[in-house]
Amino acid sequence: MRRRGRRPLEDRVVVVTGAARGLGAALAGELARRGARPALLGHDRPGLEAVAAALPTPALAVEVDVTDAQALEDAAREVRGRLGRPSAVVANAGIAEGGTFATSDPAAWRQVVEVNLTGSAHTARAFLPDLIATRGYFLQVASLAALGATPMLSAYCASKAGVEAFAHSLRAEVAHQRVAVGIAYPTWTDTDMIRDAERYAAVHGLRARMPPPLRAVHPVEAVADRLARAVERRRPAVCVPGSLRLLQITRPAVPPVVLRVSRRLLPRLDAGEPLPGTGRLGAGGGSAGRREAGG
Repeated sequence: MRRRGRRPLEDRVVVVTGAARGLGAALAGELARRGARPALLGHDRPGLEAVAAALPTPALAVEVDVTDAQALEDAAREVRGRLGRPSAVVANAGIAEGGTFATSDPAAWRQVVEVNLTGSAHTARAFLPDLIATRGYFLQVASLAALGATPMLSAYCASKAGVEAFAHSLRAEVAHQRVAVGIAYPTWTDTDMIRDAERYAAVHGLRARMPPPLRAVHPVEAVADRLARAVERRRPAVCVPGSLRLLQITRPAVPPVVLRVSRRLLPRLDAGEPLPGTGRLGAGGGSAGRREAGG
Protein backbone atom coordinates (compact mmCIF):
# COMPACT_ATOMS: atom_id res chain seq x y z
CA MET A 1 0.00 0.00 0.00
CA ARG A 2 2.99 2.33 0.50
CA ARG A 3 4.25 4.54 -2.33
CA ARG A 4 7.65 6.20 -2.31
CA GLY A 5 7.49 9.81 -1.12
CA ARG A 6 3.82 9.65 -0.17
CA ARG A 7 1.78 8.94 2.91
CA PRO A 8 0.72 5.27 2.97
CA LEU A 9 -2.99 6.10 2.69
CA GLU A 10 -2.75 9.05 0.30
CA ASP A 11 -5.67 8.82 -2.17
CA ARG A 12 -6.44 5.27 -1.01
CA VAL A 13 -10.08 4.23 -0.66
CA VAL A 14 -10.80 2.87 2.82
CA VAL A 15 -14.19 1.41 3.79
CA VAL A 16 -15.41 1.78 7.38
CA THR A 17 -18.65 0.15 8.55
CA GLY A 18 -20.64 1.55 11.45
CA ALA A 19 -19.25 4.97 10.54
CA ALA A 20 -22.14 7.25 11.54
CA ARG A 21 -20.94 7.74 15.11
CA GLY A 22 -18.61 6.54 17.82
CA LEU A 23 -15.39 4.78 16.92
CA GLY A 24 -16.32 4.43 13.24
CA ALA A 25 -16.84 8.17 12.80
CA ALA A 26 -13.64 9.00 14.69
CA LEU A 27 -11.69 6.48 12.62
CA ALA A 28 -13.04 7.95 9.38
CA GLY A 29 -11.70 11.32 10.49
CA GLU A 30 -8.26 9.91 11.31
CA LEU A 31 -8.06 8.10 7.98
CA ALA A 32 -9.08 11.23 6.07
CA ARG A 33 -6.40 13.28 7.87
CA ARG A 34 -3.91 10.72 6.61
CA GLY A 35 -5.05 11.37 3.05
CA ALA A 36 -7.47 8.47 2.58
CA ARG A 37 -10.81 8.75 0.81
CA PRO A 38 -13.23 7.06 3.21
CA ALA A 39 -16.34 5.16 2.20
CA LEU A 40 -18.68 5.37 5.18
CA LEU A 41 -21.18 2.52 5.54
CA GLY A 42 -24.02 2.19 8.03
CA HIS A 43 -27.77 2.32 8.50
CA ASP A 44 -28.02 6.00 9.55
CA ARG A 45 -27.84 8.02 6.34
CA PRO A 46 -28.10 11.50 7.97
CA GLY A 47 -25.35 10.56 10.42
CA LEU A 48 -23.12 9.20 7.67
CA GLU A 49 -23.62 12.26 5.52
CA ALA A 50 -22.82 14.57 8.44
CA VAL A 51 -19.57 12.69 9.11
CA ALA A 52 -18.66 12.70 5.40
CA ALA A 53 -19.33 16.44 5.08
CA ALA A 54 -16.91 17.21 7.92
CA LEU A 55 -13.98 15.23 6.46
CA PRO A 56 -11.03 17.00 4.81
CA THR A 57 -10.91 14.56 1.86
CA PRO A 58 -13.60 13.32 -0.55
CA ALA A 59 -15.82 10.72 1.10
CA LEU A 60 -18.84 8.63 0.20
CA ALA A 61 -21.77 7.83 2.50
CA VAL A 62 -23.61 4.58 1.72
CA GLU A 63 -26.66 3.49 3.69
CA VAL A 64 -26.57 -0.27 4.17
CA ASP A 65 -27.48 -2.96 6.69
CA VAL A 66 -24.47 -5.23 7.27
CA THR A 67 -26.74 -8.20 7.95
CA ASP A 68 -28.02 -7.96 4.35
CA ALA A 69 -25.45 -9.71 2.15
CA GLN A 70 -26.98 -8.54 -1.14
CA ALA A 71 -27.17 -4.94 0.07
CA LEU A 72 -23.47 -5.09 0.94
CA GLU A 73 -22.66 -6.43 -2.53
CA ASP A 74 -24.56 -3.46 -3.96
CA ALA A 75 -22.68 -1.10 -1.63
CA ALA A 76 -19.35 -2.55 -2.74
CA ARG A 77 -20.26 -1.88 -6.37
CA GLU A 78 -21.23 1.69 -5.51
CA VAL A 79 -17.95 2.31 -3.68
CA ARG A 80 -16.00 0.79 -6.56
CA GLY A 81 -17.86 2.86 -9.13
CA ARG A 82 -17.72 6.21 -7.32
CA LEU A 83 -14.42 6.15 -5.43
CA GLY A 84 -12.46 3.22 -6.86
CA ARG A 85 -11.39 -0.13 -5.47
CA PRO A 86 -10.78 -0.08 -1.72
CA SER A 87 -7.27 -0.73 -0.45
CA ALA A 88 -8.51 -1.33 3.08
CA VAL A 89 -11.75 -2.31 4.81
CA VAL A 90 -12.49 -1.88 8.52
CA ALA A 91 -15.30 -4.09 9.85
CA ASN A 92 -16.36 -1.92 12.78
CA ALA A 93 -20.17 -2.10 12.84
CA GLY A 94 -21.43 -3.53 16.10
CA ILE A 95 -24.19 -3.47 18.68
CA ALA A 96 -24.44 -4.61 22.29
CA GLU A 97 -27.15 -5.51 24.75
CA GLY A 98 -26.58 -6.32 28.41
CA GLY A 99 -28.41 -8.56 30.86
CA THR A 100 -28.36 -12.13 32.06
CA PHE A 101 -28.55 -14.83 29.41
CA ALA A 102 -31.48 -16.53 31.17
CA THR A 103 -33.67 -13.43 30.94
CA SER A 104 -32.50 -12.22 27.54
CA ASP A 105 -34.80 -12.04 24.55
CA PRO A 106 -33.68 -14.78 22.12
CA ALA A 107 -34.31 -12.61 19.07
CA ALA A 108 -32.31 -9.70 20.51
CA TRP A 109 -29.48 -12.06 21.52
CA ARG A 110 -29.36 -13.51 18.02
CA GLN A 111 -29.39 -10.04 16.46
CA VAL A 112 -26.22 -9.02 18.31
CA VAL A 113 -24.46 -12.06 16.85
CA GLU A 114 -25.88 -11.42 13.39
CA VAL A 115 -24.69 -7.80 13.30
CA ASN A 116 -21.31 -8.28 14.94
CA LEU A 117 -20.24 -11.66 13.54
CA THR A 118 -22.32 -12.42 10.45
CA GLY A 119 -22.25 -8.75 9.42
CA SER A 120 -18.44 -8.76 9.56
CA ALA A 121 -18.33 -11.90 7.40
CA HIS A 122 -20.75 -10.33 4.90
CA THR A 123 -18.53 -7.24 4.80
CA ALA A 124 -15.42 -9.31 4.08
CA ARG A 125 -17.20 -11.33 1.40
CA ALA A 126 -18.48 -8.22 -0.40
CA PHE A 127 -15.12 -6.44 -0.50
CA LEU A 128 -12.69 -9.35 -0.76
CA PRO A 129 -12.44 -9.16 -4.58
CA ASP A 130 -11.33 -5.53 -4.22
CA LEU A 131 -8.78 -6.36 -1.53
CA ILE A 132 -7.38 -9.17 -3.65
CA ALA A 133 -7.08 -6.81 -6.62
CA THR A 134 -5.34 -4.11 -4.54
CA ARG A 135 -3.40 -6.53 -2.29
CA GLY A 136 -5.14 -4.70 0.49
CA TYR A 137 -5.85 -4.95 4.19
CA PHE A 138 -8.89 -6.05 6.19
CA LEU A 139 -9.11 -4.87 9.81
CA GLN A 140 -11.60 -6.66 12.03
CA VAL A 141 -12.62 -4.73 15.13
CA ALA A 142 -12.90 -7.25 17.95
CA SER A 143 -12.75 -6.24 21.62
CA LEU A 144 -11.33 -6.96 25.03
CA ALA A 145 -14.42 -9.20 25.18
CA ALA A 146 -12.73 -11.55 22.72
CA LEU A 147 -9.91 -12.14 25.20
CA GLY A 148 -11.91 -12.43 28.39
CA ALA A 149 -15.67 -12.93 28.35
CA THR A 150 -17.69 -11.31 31.13
CA PRO A 151 -21.19 -11.95 32.50
CA MET A 152 -24.10 -9.76 31.45
CA LEU A 153 -22.78 -9.48 27.88
CA SER A 154 -22.98 -13.05 26.62
CA ALA A 155 -24.05 -12.27 23.04
CA TYR A 156 -21.52 -9.48 22.66
CA CYS A 157 -18.69 -11.61 24.04
CA ALA A 158 -19.65 -14.59 21.90
CA SER A 159 -19.77 -12.44 18.77
CA LYS A 160 -16.43 -10.75 19.45
CA ALA A 161 -14.73 -14.08 20.13
CA GLY A 162 -16.28 -15.24 16.88
CA VAL A 163 -14.94 -12.34 14.81
CA GLU A 164 -11.47 -12.94 16.22
CA ALA A 165 -11.57 -16.58 15.11
CA PHE A 166 -13.05 -15.57 11.74
CA ALA A 167 -10.24 -13.06 11.14
CA HIS A 168 -7.56 -15.63 11.99
CA SER A 169 -9.11 -18.10 9.55
CA LEU A 170 -9.49 -15.48 6.82
CA ARG A 171 -5.87 -14.38 7.28
CA ALA A 172 -4.64 -17.91 6.60
CA GLU A 173 -6.82 -18.24 3.51
CA VAL A 174 -5.80 -15.01 1.77
CA ALA A 175 -2.15 -14.61 2.79
CA HIS A 176 -0.92 -16.18 -0.46
CA GLN A 177 -2.93 -13.54 -2.34
CA ARG A 178 -1.01 -10.84 -0.44
CA VAL A 179 -4.07 -9.63 1.44
CA ALA A 180 -3.28 -8.79 5.07
CA VAL A 181 -5.81 -9.28 7.87
CA GLY A 182 -5.59 -7.53 11.22
CA ILE A 183 -7.55 -7.71 14.46
CA ALA A 184 -8.19 -4.73 16.73
CA TYR A 185 -8.69 -5.25 20.45
CA PRO A 186 -9.97 -2.00 21.96
CA THR A 187 -10.96 -1.99 25.62
CA TRP A 188 -13.49 0.48 27.04
CA THR A 189 -13.86 3.40 24.63
CA ASP A 190 -15.69 6.64 25.37
CA THR A 191 -18.61 6.20 22.97
CA ASP A 192 -22.34 6.54 23.58
CA MET A 193 -22.55 2.73 23.75
CA ILE A 194 -20.16 2.58 26.72
CA ARG A 195 -21.65 5.65 28.40
CA ASP A 196 -25.06 4.02 28.18
CA ALA A 197 -23.72 0.75 29.58
CA GLU A 198 -22.16 2.57 32.52
CA ARG A 199 -25.64 3.54 33.74
CA TYR A 200 -26.25 -0.10 34.74
CA ALA A 201 -24.83 -1.12 38.11
CA ALA A 202 -23.81 -4.62 37.06
CA VAL A 203 -21.86 -3.48 34.00
CA HIS A 204 -20.23 -0.59 35.87
CA GLY A 205 -19.38 -2.82 38.81
CA LEU A 206 -17.70 -5.42 36.65
CA ARG A 207 -15.61 -2.81 34.82
CA ALA A 208 -14.63 -1.06 38.05
CA ARG A 209 -13.24 -4.32 39.45
CA MET A 210 -10.97 -5.01 36.50
CA PRO A 211 -7.21 -4.42 36.88
CA PRO A 212 -6.32 -0.72 36.40
CA PRO A 213 -5.01 -1.01 32.81
CA LEU A 214 -8.20 -2.78 31.72
CA ARG A 215 -10.84 -0.71 33.47
CA ALA A 216 -9.80 2.68 32.09
CA VAL A 217 -12.11 4.31 29.55
CA HIS A 218 -10.10 5.66 26.62
CA PRO A 219 -10.94 8.72 24.48
CA VAL A 220 -12.41 7.65 21.18
CA GLU A 221 -9.93 9.85 19.30
CA ALA A 222 -6.97 8.01 20.86
CA VAL A 223 -8.41 4.62 19.93
CA ALA A 224 -9.14 5.81 16.39
CA ASP A 225 -5.56 7.04 16.05
CA ARG A 226 -4.20 3.61 16.99
CA LEU A 227 -6.51 1.87 14.52
CA ALA A 228 -5.62 4.28 11.72
CA ARG A 229 -1.93 3.58 12.30
CA ALA A 230 -2.71 -0.14 12.15
CA VAL A 231 -4.34 0.38 8.73
CA GLU A 232 -1.32 2.39 7.53
CA ARG A 233 1.11 -0.32 8.64
CA ARG A 234 -1.05 -3.37 7.87
CA ARG A 235 -0.66 -4.59 11.42
CA PRO A 236 -1.76 -8.16 12.25
CA ALA A 237 -2.99 -6.98 15.66
CA VAL A 238 -3.53 -3.72 17.52
CA CYS A 239 -4.33 -3.52 21.25
CA VAL A 240 -5.66 -0.44 23.01
CA PRO A 241 -4.02 0.02 25.46
CA GLY A 242 -0.82 -1.62 24.32
CA SER A 243 -0.50 -3.42 27.66
CA LEU A 244 -3.46 -5.55 26.58
CA ARG A 245 -0.94 -7.64 24.63
CA LEU A 246 0.10 -9.19 27.94
CA LEU A 247 -3.42 -10.54 28.35
CA GLN A 248 -2.94 -12.59 25.21
CA ILE A 249 -0.25 -14.52 27.06
CA THR A 250 -2.35 -15.09 30.17
CA ARG A 251 -5.69 -15.77 28.50
CA PRO A 252 -6.29 -19.13 30.21
CA ALA A 253 -6.20 -17.37 33.60
CA VAL A 254 -8.89 -14.83 32.74
CA PRO A 255 -12.10 -16.93 33.07
CA PRO A 256 -11.33 -18.07 36.65
CA VAL A 257 -10.66 -14.47 37.69
CA VAL A 258 -13.89 -13.26 36.11
CA LEU A 259 -15.76 -16.09 37.83
CA ARG A 260 -14.44 -15.15 41.28
CA VAL A 261 -15.36 -11.48 40.81
CA SER A 262 -18.84 -12.34 39.52
CA ARG A 263 -19.60 -14.71 42.39
CA ARG A 264 -18.95 -11.90 44.85
CA LEU A 265 -20.48 -9.01 42.90
CA LEU A 266 -23.64 -10.26 41.24
CA PRO A 267 -25.40 -11.59 44.39
CA ARG A 268 -25.01 -8.14 45.96
CA LEU A 269 -26.50 -6.48 42.92
CA ASP A 270 -29.47 -8.71 42.20
CA ALA A 271 -30.74 -8.86 45.84
CA GLY A 272 -32.55 -12.09 45.00
CA GLU A 273 -34.26 -10.60 41.94
CA PRO A 274 -33.26 -11.03 38.29
CA LEU A 275 -30.93 -8.27 37.10
CA PRO A 276 -32.71 -6.02 34.59
CA GLY A 277 -31.61 -6.09 30.98
CA THR A 278 -30.09 -2.98 29.47
CA GLY A 279 -31.86 -3.07 26.12
CA ARG A 280 -29.87 -1.98 23.06
CA LEU A 281 -26.98 0.18 24.23
CA GLY A 282 -26.06 3.57 22.79
CA ALA A 283 -27.81 6.07 20.56
CA GLY A 284 -26.92 4.08 17.45
CA GLY A 285 -28.12 0.80 18.89
CA GLY A 286 -31.33 2.36 20.16
CA SER A 287 -32.19 3.93 16.82
CA ALA A 288 -31.17 0.93 14.78
CA GLY A 289 -34.03 -1.33 15.80
CA ARG A 290 -32.82 -4.55 14.28
CA ARG A 291 -30.01 -2.99 12.26
CA GLU A 292 -26.40 -2.18 13.05
CA ALA A 293 -24.85 0.73 14.90
CA GLY A 294 -21.47 2.38 14.98
CA GLY A 295 -19.10 0.95 17.57
